Amino acid sequence: MSLGFAVDRIDDVRLDGPEDLLAKNLMSPFAWRVAGDAGLMLLVRAVPPNKGDDDESGRIWYGRSGSDGLTFRMDAAPIICPGSGGHDAKGCEDPTVVQTDDGYVVFYTGVDTDGKGHLLYATGADMHSLEKRGIGLPNSKSEQNSKEATLLRAEDRWQLLYEYSHDGHSLISLTDGEGPSGPWHEQPDPFGPREGRWDGWHLSTGPLLRSDPARPVMFYNGATENAHWGIGWVALSPDLRTVVARSDEPLIAAPPDPSGPRDISFAASVVDTEGTIWLYYSRNDRELKRATIRQLD
Repeated sequence: MSLGFAVDRIDDVRLDGPEDLLAKNLMSPFAWRVAGDAGLMLLVRAVPPNKGDDDESGRIWYGRSGSDGLTFRMDAAPIICPGSGGHDAKGCEDPTVVQTDDGYVVFYTGVDTDGKGHLLYATGADMHSLEKRGIGLPNSKSEQNSKEATLLRAEDRWQLLYEYSHDGHSLISLTDGEGPSGPWHEQPDPFGPREGRWDGWHLSTGPLLRSDPARPVMFYNGATENAHWGIGWVALSPDLRTVVARSDEPLIAAPPDPSGPRDISFAASVVDTEGTIWLYYSRNDRELKRATIRQLD
């Protein structure tokens, strides 16, 4: 099957908001469009610079853009913050938004006081009425962290792709469920690392491009053992269980010198508007970027 993608341009994503937000490192930009609204919505994780082991790992902020999708006006305060205890006492990370008939479900990674990650979720009629609901997916498969949720929802069926850790690797798993808290039914991993390639050691979930329901495409994150992360793509079957096509090289690559400074590009969300594909990602865990991507077939 002939399929390919190319990056036409990369732009900086700019935030306008309080100093408490702008002074922090920014990552995990989840952007989405609401029907009938020319602008885009955004959730983003903000982390204290020079974070120490005892510092929280993030808070989640909300904002809106105009039609350009590049400049976002952010709220005066975060909308999801660490709790006084429990599964997100040390941080709230990696937001993913699902729109429902009742409003929104927001999956996020909570970090507990032991540094372990948990897939949690909150619900609300809008972003300003979110209530935490607890664990969305138990850490049954992961040795330490379940994180980076990507969801596909069709009527009463939910499919959840997520990152988990095993034997020193980050890997991607798939599970089917009946709602945001399950019950979930684990499936075989949809794809794995490729030895000797740019994605030969670590994999992490990225967003799904769903413009062709017969061939959803994930812009996923991959790395070698030195953890220089790049972004590639994989086309999957409609049930997300079979690889149809996969990029030989990353769309957005780590530097060619593996001994140089560590470099991380991490895809977080994709917006497709009448064939214009915008991929939102973070670079080096502190800068927000948007790649405009062209489909080649």
